[in-house]
Amino acid sequence: MSEQNRAAQRAVPEQLERMLATEVSLRSRLRHVAVGLAGGCGAAMIAVLWATESNALPTRTQAAFAGLIAIGLAWAVFAGWVLSRRRPLFARDRVLSARITLAATVVTALAGVALAAVRGSTADLVATAAGGAVFIAAAVLALVRARRRRRELLRLRDALRQDAP
Repeated sequence: MSEQNRAAQRAVPEQLERMLATEVSLRSRLRHVAVGLAGGCGAAMIAVLWATESNALPTRTQAAFAGLIAIGLAWAVFAGWVLSRRRPLFARDRVLSARITLAATVVTALAGVALAAVRGSTADLVATAAGGAVFIAAAVLALVRARRRRRELLRLRDALRQDAP
C-alpha cells in the first residue's frame, strides 16, 4: 500500500467506511443477483408459456401474462442497474425497489378487486379489497421506511463531509 493510499484511508471516517462496506458487500450484491434472476427467469417462463400456447388465450389471461412479464422484467432491470453501479447508492436502491413493489401491489390489488366484482360475490369482493388494502399498506410502509433510511444516510454523509478536514 502506498503512502498516498494510507493517507486517503485515514481521511475516511470509520462510520462512513463501515456504511460503505455494507452497501457494496458481497452479500448485498448476491441478494441483487438473486432478485434479478428471479425476475428475469419468471418473466422468461411466462413469455415461453404464452408463446407456446397453441390456442389464442382469452384477453384477461393475456393481460395477466403481460403484467407478470412486466413485473419480472422490472425486477431484472432493477437488479442490473444496482449491480452495474460501482459505488454506494445510499439506499437509493431500496427506494426504487419499494416503488416497484408499491406499483406491482396496486396493479395486482386493483385487478383482483375488478375480477372479484365481475365474477365473485359481495363477500369475495370485500375479502379481496381488504387483502389488497393490507398489501398496499405494507408496500407504502416499506416505501416510507426506505425513504427515511435514505434521508438518514444522506444526512450522515453530509455531516461526515463537513467534519472531514
